[in-house]
Amino acid sequence: MRRMTTICAAAAGFALVLTGCGSSDSDRDRNVSVVGTGEVRGAPDILNADLGAQVNAGDVSAAVDGVNAKAKAMADAMVNAGVQREDIQTSQLSVQPEYAPEGRNITGYRATNSVHVVVRDLSKASAVLDAAVKAGGNDTRISNVSFDLADNSTLLTDARARAFEDAKSRAQEYADLSGLKLGEVETITESSNGGNTPMYRESAPTSDFALEPGQQTVSFTVQVTWNLK
Repeated sequence: MRRMTTICAAAAGFALVLTGCGSSDSDRDRNVSVVGTGEVRGAPDILNADLGAQVNAGDVSAAVDGVNAKAKAMADAMVNAGVQREDIQTSQLSVQPEYAPEGRNITGYRATNSVHVVVRDLSKASAVLDAAVKAGGNDTRISNVSFDLADNSTLLTDARARAFEDAKSRAQEYADLSGLKLGEVETITESSNGGNTPMYRESAPTSDFALEPGQQTVSFTVQVTWNLK
């Protein structure tokens, strides 16, 4: 009867499972599975913002007309400040009734018109937001502002390479400790995280925005299983 031995170890940043069989078993019955991580930082090159206007009025038409006028003024102001018209996209339109304190009688309507804007020249980002706020006045609403990378493929490639080398280094350590050698790679599973960096959420109207892009972090995780021989 064959005897199976299993050794498990875990620590921050990796997980290891080493299995081995008697000398009569093939090398492929022995393997080591390790999780490696890689992280690369780069400067963001675009700014994303979700903003718009909210207008309250006594009837639906007045609310809709008012918010549309505000939204158009804000969009025009952002274009004049350096944003391409095609980088401004309507993201939300809504009209909601407002009720008296007793909750039965409608006292007016609240209309919202929001857009998503991409600022591709960060040197203009502060001026763009400032122009939008001034055009919208007290009806301006900003729900999200974040920095991002227009193309993070190069950073992902670097992070992937670092993650694989990290996994291989860890696997080699365990192969040495077990008196074996790394063989062929059997499986590779990967995941990445290159999300944007939020700055503001649910902000009230303001002006003279001071923006600091900072650094964007792209991280990559790879789980690799090697045959041991």
